[in-house]
Amino acid sequence: SLCAGGVPSLSYRELKDLKKANVLHIDVRERWEIDKFGKIPASVNIPLGELVEALQMDPAEFKVQYNQKMPAKSDPVVFSCLAGTRSKQALGFATSLGFS
Repeated sequence: SLCAGGVPSLSYRELKDLKKANVLHIDVRERWEIDKFGKIPASVNIPLGELVEALQMDPAEFKVQYNQKMPAKSDPVVFSCLAGTRSKQALGFATSLGFS
């Protein structure tokens, strides 16, 4: 399971299926973790410490910074990290910013 702490979690297979449906997958690990453990295919890396600012960016700025279309507040987004704690925090941040 990709998320701990009693929030909605996904199996690897569920995530693969969701990615086919254009779900934005945000990996909130630090950049050094991506370098050490590898990038998850078709994910965008936005470290947790940048996430709140990133989700409030101008969409054009987001596209330049992360090479990805900025999600609308109603778009499906999946967060992942190494153990599930930061992805749970990321979900809370996104929800507090109005993402459904």
